[in-house]
Amino acid sequence: MSQPEHSTVASSATAIPLSDPVLAARLSERMVVVESALADAVANADRLADDVARHLMAAGGKRLRPFLALLAGELGDGERPELVDAAVVVELTHLASLYHDDVMDSAPLRRGAPSAHSVWGNTVAILVGDLLFARASARVAALGPDAVRIQAETFERLCMGQLHETTGPRDDEDAVEHYLQVLADKTASLLATSARLGAMFGGAPAEQVAMVAAFGEKVGVAFQLADDVLDLASTGAESGKTPGTDLREGIPTMPVLLLRRAVAQGEAAPEDVALLAALDGDLTDDAELADVVGRLRAHAVLTETRELAARYAREAAAELAPLPHGPVREALESFAIALADRAS
Repeated sequence: MSQPEHSTVASSATAIPLSDPVLAARLSERMVVVESALADAVANADRLADDVARHLMAAGGKRLRPFLALLAGELGDGERPELVDAAVVVELTHLASLYHDDVMDSAPLRRGAPSAHSVWGNTVAILVGDLLFARASARVAALGPDAVRIQAETFERLCMGQLHETTGPRDDEDAVEHYLQVLADKTASLLATSARLGAMFGGAPAEQVAMVAAFGEKVGVAFQLADDVLDLASTGAESGKTPGTDLREGIPTMPVLLLRRAVAQGEAAPEDVALLAALDGDLTDDAELADVVGRLRAHAVLTETRELAARYAREAAAELAPLPHGPVREALESFAIALADRAS
């Protein structure tokens, strides 16, 4: 039997294969509308604010969150105009968080371009991030009190995820489990909200809204675990940031946490102990960083992280089991697989 041809909804580095060409065409058309609405939403009469707010949007991006909102909306009426507002809200929230994240992480690049704080300074980047959060809040207010509450709860989780990442696990807390909760709050919460708002404003039944929200939560963890792999395994051109940036800044990632746990439990080889010592040392030198990245690329902890990302993607797809078979369910499953496959 011949395999069905797949259409693709592509946005920057991410392409989601869809088996139904009609659905793919409809989502592509709606994403064009969302992109235009986003451009209007970040525009500002103040020239400096306008330049900084447009900076990351102009650099591109995967637009995963608005795409997921539109796709989940297809469980009901995907043509409802509220879906565009929901898609804009989640992407504005994401963009705003990136301005803040890059300041806290001292990231020199974002989406292959200089980060906003490296161009305009920390204060301007933080304030423009706040401005975009305000724009998202104004937009979500038009969707009603339930949407405002969901947005506020999501914003709280984003902040708590960043706080817990910054402070690290307690002495009595498992570092790997702590990190998975950070990923759930800092990344997965907004993907869950994207799916939830999409299904809500598409008019899907309440049980399906809850279902796709649970799907988005697990997809978000899979996505970030795949990102941990890409931080080591990809080139800067592929990922849009310098390989090993998280290592240099001392930001915990799953491969390092798995290595650290193995050493702490006495299960590591002498070369693993030496690698961990190098990770805990001075990585400001580019050659030293490249050496550590190369050693981690060849280590079993990278494979283990890949497998963990794939497991979360499978669990996400399993959340959709009660949905009727059809193009939307297949597209959601493809969404999960595509995010995890980034790490393969």
